[in-house]
Amino acid sequence: MANRYRDIARLRTTDGIEYVMNTIYPEIPLSDQDYYVISTGGDRYDNLAQQFYSDHTLWWVIAAANNSERASLIVEPGVQLRIPTDIQRALELFRQTNRKR
Repeated sequence: MANRYRDIARLRTTDGIEYVMNTIYPEIPLSDQDYYVISTGGDRYDNLAQQFYSDHTLWWVIAAANNSERASLIVEPGVQLRIPTDIQRALELFRQTNRKR
C-alpha cells in the first residue's frame, strides 16, 4: 500500500501545532497502454483502483487522470474513465510534484 503522504511537507506553527501541507495531484500523462471503461451505477474510484491496481489507496491516480474535481469517491454513471497503466510513473510524478514544495 503506497502512502501518498510520506513525501508531503510537515510544517509547525509558532505555537508548535504541526500540520501537513495540502496535497497536489500531478497531471497523469496519456499512454497508448491506458485502459478505458464506462462507469456504471455504484462505481467508485477506490473500487476501480482495487480492481486495476490491487490497491484501493491509489484511487487518486484514476481521479487525477480524469480531472475529477469532486470531493467524493463516487463516479457518475455513464462516464468514460481512463485507467492509467503506468502506475509507477504516476507515483513518481506525485513524489516530484509534492517534494518540490
